[in-house]
Amino acid sequence: MAGNFRMLVKTQFGMEQILANELRNLGAGDIKTGVRNVSFDGDLGFMYKANLCLRTALKILKPLSRFKVFHEKDLYHNVFRMDWAKYFDADCSIAVDTTMHSTVFNNSMFVSQKVKDGIVDKFRRTAGRRPSVNSQDPDVRINVHLYEENCTISLDSSGNSLHQRGYRIETNLAPINEVLAAGMLLLSGWDGRSDFYDPMCGSGTLLIEAAMIACNIPANINREFYCFQNWADFDETLFDKIKTASLNKIRPFTYKIMGTDKAPSAVRKATENVAHANLSEFITIERKDFFRSEPPISGAKMVFNPPYGERLTIDAPEFYKKIGDTLKSSYAGSDVWFLSSNLEALKFVGLRPSKKVKLFNGKLESRLLQYEIFSGDMSSHKRKKHETKA
Repeated sequence: MAGNFRMLVKTQFGMEQILANELRNLGAGDIKTGVRNVSFDGDLGFMYKANLCLRTALKILKPLSRFKVFHEKDLYHNVFRMDWAKYFDADCSIAVDTTMHSTVFNNSMFVSQKVKDGIVDKFRRTAGRRPSVNSQDPDVRINVHLYEENCTISLDSSGNSLHQRGYRIETNLAPINEVLAAGMLLLSGWDGRSDFYDPMCGSGTLLIEAAMIACNIPANINREFYCFQNWADFDETLFDKIKTASLNKIRPFTYKIMGTDKAPSAVRKATENVAHANLSEFITIERKDFFRSEPPISGAKMVFNPPYGERLTIDAPEFYKKIGDTLKSSYAGSDVWFLSSNLEALKFVGLRPSKKVKLFNGKLESRLLQYEIFSGDMSSHKRKKHETKA
């Protein structure tokens, strides 16, 4: 299709297929999954839509040039040869980010510096002035990917990571990343067609992401800026049209979403974040101790992120045993999913998980586990399931 170009989306480990499904549902072409990334074809409007709507994307890159690098001079000269004025103005500030696995170079900061030199020298030559460098809050981000001698130079259309949705104004000691939260929910099969409960809601991220999925609200509707807005080909009219069309696809939600936490500070922060996301009409938050209270919603989809014992001090074996005991005694009929990096403590839950998915919470290798809490014993459940099929 005319106007289409190749893009690459970065995501977290274990979410590649979920992201591919999101892209497929949005209408992307030629989708291919990699490790922590998915590539696809789309036009300018689709790039805007992908940044606005994808829930499990961290960055959306537009590759500009690919070449071989055997020496630092190869890197500089290939970057210098590019027509940078085609993409952004010399008055823009820039930052260069490098990811690499290469025997040619051993320092990513050196690579970023060489690429920056090639860009600013080209602008000096052609425009008589050069972009400034702003590593914290640039107008334009350039991404460099080096694998051995293969180099790809891309424009980062997103800017700051897309997990920075713009709705979270308060956090707890161990907040969960918004993209990780959305990925957990999508991996659990959450689609907004039942009640939802997070019994350890912290600052409310899972609740907010659950409501946005349920109502089909664009993931980054609260975000104020994307780097593509500073590109030379930015089409503000098209971007506004994409936003309006995405908002028109919001759907009603008739079930309940509820979060509880035993810490008053967590309840306050979650309440404020929910209000800032304009989702108070869909989400209820109360102060409750999961281990000492009756289920506020019966038979709900449950997804939560309990303490791991990393930043919050707990007796992990005892804590996870109490999770299992509470689920068995009070939550029959629930579909329960939770994430933990404490693989030893998970042994004390006392329940056999139906599914295990390897994910990372930051640098912590974790498992997202599903526990189907049945009424009665397993044999009677299997018998009922067989009778239903028959």
